[in-house]
Amino acid sequence: MKVLRDTGILFGRSMRHIIRSSETIMEVVVMPIITMLIFVYVFGGAIQIGGGNYVNYMLPGILCIAIVNGIVYTSLRLFNDREKGILTRFQSMSVSYTSILWAHVLPSLVSNGISVIIVIFAGIIIGFRSTAGILEWLMIMVILGIFILALSWLAIIPGLIAKTTDGVFAFAYPLILLPFISSAFVPTETMPTVVRVFAENQPITFVVDAIRSLLNSNPSENNILLALTWCTCIMILAYILAIITYKHQIDSA
Repeated sequence: MKVLRDTGILFGRSMRHIIRSSETIMEVVVMPIITMLIFVYVFGGAIQIGGGNYVNYMLPGILCIAIVNGIVYTSLRLFNDREKGILTRFQSMSVSYTSILWAHVLPSLVSNGISVIIVIFAGIIIGFRSTAGILEWLMIMVILGIFILALSWLAIIPGLIAKTTDGVFAFAYPLILLPFISSAFVPTETMPTVVRVFAENQPITFVVDAIRSLLNSNPSENNILLALTWCTCIMILAYILAIITYKHQIDSA
């Protein structure tokens, strides 16, 4: 199929750009690793989590932060292509618009997957341990994969409509805050009522709790289902909005 062929060619192009700027991945993982070190060695002794290793408790949240940090580069790469007229050139070549967008989303999945692996290895160095088996790790990969795809499609929208690079980066600010208003670093029971209600019912908390339960070999079917449902719904809605936005830009060009 032409769409698959176009997607494959453009995917290769995007991956070459990422490989040539491999320092971007390092930039993406440096802040989550620094955050992890600060929480473990500065705040960790004062945070009550009901026993257990604090690194194990907070690692799922750090993974979410690493992914959120990486997502903004998906927007930025698309924005740069748009500003340089590359999208217009692809359109003149009759390249499928879905292929153009997927060619930015799929490299995001790969690059953020690499970031997740780096952060996990950093966690192991400072004491992270898990009793999860192969099936639990596969489920963790599925949840994180859908989470990355959902945020990547969400990132496509500002990449298409932002007027400046500042606008692109502004998109990430609310996402960066979400892990800190969740169960990522402290139990939600310790939060004020209004904050606790929000924290307990936002998607990052469901993703974090689902991964944490899987890492502890005590999977919570409810949290896993909620995490998958939230991520899938966000992905579908963001995909539809991204396609509509791009088609509108093509029609108005």
